[in-house]
Amino acid sequence: MLHTLSLTLPALDTAYADGISPDAVIEEVYRRIAEVDDPALFLHLRAKEAVLAEARALPARDETRPLWGVPFVVKDNIDVAGVPTTAACPAYAYTPEKDAFVVARLRAAGALVIGKTNLDQFATGLVGVRSPYGVPRNSVDPSLVPGGSSSGSGVAVGHGLVTFSLGTDTAGSGRTPAALNNIVGLKPSLGALSASGVVPACRTLDTISIFAATVSDAYAVFDVARAYDAADAYSKPLPATALLPPAAGLTVGVPNAATRIFFDDAAQAEMFDAALDQLRALGAEIREVDFTPLYDVAEMLYEGAWVAERYTVVEALMAEDPDALHPTTAKIIGAATGLSAADAFRGLYRLKDLSRLAEESLDGIDMLCVPTIPTFYTLADLEADPVTPNSNLGTYTNFVNLLDMCGIAVPTAARSDGLPGSVTLLAASGQDGAIAGLARALEGGETNARRAAAPQAVESNEIILAVCGAHMSGLPLNGELTSRGARFLEATTTSPDYTLYALAGGPPARPGLLRTKGGTEIALELWALPLDQMGSFLAGIPSPLSIGTIELADGRTSHGFLVEAAGLAGAEDITRFGGWRGFLDAAKVA
Repeated sequence: MLHTLSLTLPALDTAYADGISPDAVIEEVYRRIAEVDDPALFLHLRAKEAVLAEARALPARDETRPLWGVPFVVKDNIDVAGVPTTAACPAYAYTPEKDAFVVARLRAAGALVIGKTNLDQFATGLVGVRSPYGVPRNSVDPSLVPGGSSSGSGVAVGHGLVTFSLGTDTAGSGRTPAALNNIVGLKPSLGALSASGVVPACRTLDTISIFAATVSDAYAVFDVARAYDAADAYSKPLPATALLPPAAGLTVGVPNAATRIFFDDAAQAEMFDAALDQLRALGAEIREVDFTPLYDVAEMLYEGAWVAERYTVVEALMAEDPDALHPTTAKIIGAATGLSAADAFRGLYRLKDLSRLAEESLDGIDMLCVPTIPTFYTLADLEADPVTPNSNLGTYTNFVNLLDMCGIAVPTAARSDGLPGSVTLLAASGQDGAIAGLARALEGGETNARRAAAPQAVESNEIILAVCGAHMSGLPLNGELTSRGARFLEATTTSPDYTLYALAGGPPARPGLLRTKGGTEIALELWALPLDQMGSFLAGIPSPLSIGTIELADGRTSHGFLVEAAGLAGAEDITRFGGWRGFLDAAKVA
């Protein structure tokens, strides 16, 4: 059924190979857009007929077009030929004659632009509410802010409307919406993606960013989009790096206890601790670091030189029509009128001094791991205070571009209150492949797109494995899967013929799944494990557990963990909890 079709790249590739037409996919995209019915999501939705015509005109599908028939959306500060660019300011609007450099590369690879999405005006903000066109509804919880400035781009992928989207990132705009919408946000090394055809915020710091449901999808799009652009003075001929499994013995820096900021959000602190446990399970050494120099750098982003840099974009407009800007945006950028050239140079000197201090504190660190956001904010919070929540959301993002780092925000296991978990991996310029490789091993969040989707396609060199206990996302043994390159596919349940037990012994505590009459559906996760890793994985399975065949609720079968009946001595029947997570949650309450 197209209604349940995942729009991830592997799933689309399989669907097209099976004979589904781009016409059918585009029809489904527009059906989903109508179903979401968010009038503030798109600033310019292309006519369906125009996209269908473009799809029908695609050359034959082949390896030279890796994004053939793939739908995507573009933040409305990035040019798409013939479609207005507004930067969320009607008075600034213009209609470009050609695509932005990156958009042109994606379309040449076969991707199909669906429309232009809403944003914080002139990409100034991390909350997603500073737009005269309204506020896109957060795809996880409409009471939450959608995140900015790439609000519409994050929401569109969060809802599973398209395969990927383009945003921009200056202060965290390619990462904050990812955390708030439970998706992946890839912020490339500065200069890796051309800024030709992009309305700048701070030209020296800006980069196009990529949102997707999975790390693999985001990085595949990055691979297509990146190229040196001689027309962009800030473009760099950075070497291409493959997305590889994480290297052994990585040293990952994290904020120390004194500089770990959550604004009293205990659930967010617990989420981050759980993510660090996953990193340790993957073989990483966690080293606590004093983040004070990084926070000092972050404070500079909305001071001096970089506020003046934003002002260069809108100076003429503010002089001619000061009411054209959103009030909060005007206040922030307007502060530049009180600055001098000397102030700008003082800022540059201070940044250099702080950068040196940061280098010293990060000596010997391969990469950093931080919470993508320190806490969550609602629309009501922003109505009460339009500035402080925005500043707080930038706690772990604002220093990144100033220090020329690359980053990727990745979903992790949900928080104890059900809100999505997310951490960001950061490294020096050019290390995009290294952080994405670790992110792919770490990702465990169940995105909105996954919840609404059919299973992802499985490669010929992979086997599907059903897990029902400590190997599930975010739990103690999940690293035994991710360290072997396993990929999360979907959350599902067994058929109604299973009983679940908490086995005696441990740690770790383990469940045992047994096929019986009069049982119930038990929650599972399906993972794709590389076949060449299956032997080493099986060698670590202790008695009385074994790998057998499990029947799923929809009639499919999968290899998965079962328990031998003889191993139930001293076990507790926990079927009533519906799964291992339900049992663990009940134990916490008790």
